[in-house]
Amino acid sequence: MQRLWALSHALEVRSKGMARTLGVTGPQRLVIRIIGQLPRASARDISSTLGMHPSTLTGILARLQAHALILRKTDDEDRRVSRFRLTGAGERIDHERKGTVEAAIRRALGRADRGMIEGTMIMLELLAAELERE
Repeated sequence: MQRLWALSHALEVRSKGMARTLGVTGPQRLVIRIIGQLPRASARDISSTLGMHPSTLTGILARLQAHALILRKTDDEDRRVSRFRLTGAGERIDHERKGTVEAAIRRALGRADRGMIEGTMIMLELLAAELERE
């Protein structure tokens, strides 16, 4: 448990640091990264890719749009669906790597062997499944 709390705390600290230096939190940056990789992504696409609850995503999308980091456009074929893309400012944040959670993860993955990574992935999946149970 101690290691999980330490990881949770480290993620919070890094997220707050990203908010100071990049202007977005860790979860906001993840959404920017997904939109950058999946231009014209719908909220459903983003939510399912990140495993994020739609209500959580709605707040993040609203904040990113308010800060002019993403643009929302109604789908031409289905007016009920909104599509998202990055603005120029959003693209700059998408390309920034220094001080981000994923930069730290990439460095840690570079220090681990394949077996360690696979075992960690399995354990994280088990933990997530247990936490999501009712």
